[in-house]
Amino acid sequence: MNIELYIERLVLDGLPLERGQGAHVQAAVEAELARLLAGDALAQAWPAGGAVPSVPAAPIQLRAGARPVEIGGQIARSVYGGIGGQA
Repeated sequence: MNIELYIERLVLDGLPLERGQGAHVQAAVEAELARLLAGDALAQAWPAGGAVPSVPAAPIQLRAGARPVEIGGQIARSVYGGIGGQA
């Protein structure tokens, strides 16, 4: 199964990020989504493929002092759940 995922915009309002950490969060989102999408779980949710204009991602809960890699991982798992995967 080939998967092409295009995220035009990811809004991260209210995250406790310092200057320059946004790129680290982005990299973590990309890495975790790639890992999750490498499995076969979405083949059942999308057997014939498909496209959607938006994905309803579940809210995330951040612990105090969460690092960008943790934040990005939570965001990726939320997005993955929104497209039908089980993280």
